[in-house]
Amino acid sequence: MRPKKVSAKDNGDRKKRMMSIELKQEIIEKHECGARVIELAKIYDRSTSTICTILKQKDAIKSATPAKGTTILSQLRTTILEEMEKLLLVWVKEKELAGDTVTETVICEKARSIYADLVKKEASTSKEASEEAFKASHGWFDNFKKRTGIHSVVRHGEAASADVKAADTYIQKLAALVAREGYIPQHVFNCDETGPFWKKMPRRTYITAEEKMMPGHKPMKNRLTLALCANASGDCKVKPLLVYHSENPRAFKTHKILKEKLHVMWRANARAWVTQQFFTDWVNLVFGPVVKTYL
Repeated sequence: MRPKKVSAKDNGDRKKRMMSIELKQEIIEKHECGARVIELAKIYDRSTSTICTILKQKDAIKSATPAKGTTILSQLRTTILEEMEKLLLVWVKEKELAGDTVTETVICEKARSIYADLVKKEASTSKEASEEAFKASHGWFDNFKKRTGIHSVVRHGEAASADVKAADTYIQKLAALVAREGYIPQHVFNCDETGPFWKKMPRRTYITAEEKMMPGHKPMKNRLTLALCANASGDCKVKPLLVYHSENPRAFKTHKILKEKLHVMWRANARAWVTQQFFTDWVNLVFGPVVKTYL
């Protein structure tokens, strides 16, 4: 006797089919218009017990107003969570209109704050009103993005003004000069400056689904400038030139720091720029003596 075949329905492979809030409201509406439970079960390919359960909860389903993008309501999505996501989306829109930058970390922190406030206002003492029930995890944020359509964009600032063509030409000329004069890597030094903006905001921000781009903004100019120098072989690193907007910062006075003992040559002006005078002083006082001793 052949063994009895086991269908996917019998072996538990069938996945639970979730019903959207719109579909449940449609079933309730047809039942109120005279459709019987058994007829609804055949139309929507559901069991009669499922239809009866929906009809028992019709008051809650008819009054449900889920957050934007939510089509399925489950026990995991409590009313507090729904309300929190609605308020959070409004907050994101307000930040967008104000031109503020919002990252994933900022949104998750605000979500936890809103949720905690709603829990405090909730009179019920049920488990779903527990503050520990919501962690604003990375998984929740990914689903929140899919439901609401918020997306990350880059906030563009000033366009780069580098002359790429001239730079390529200079590389060829420098290589020809090195070959012609017979310079070795120890003889070739390069100096360049960099400016860390230590108060600069992130370039990426999240905006609502209705918007495609975010207006550009100029970043804060609170920075310091470092001029770094070393030879091509890397065995001679010259003392950097540092330019700040303050000649004597408060930290120097508090901790009695002597600028002469720093590992950089300290200079200051209002814009924290490497001026011609600063660079000349650095060449004469630092670069020249170091390279002469090295060579």
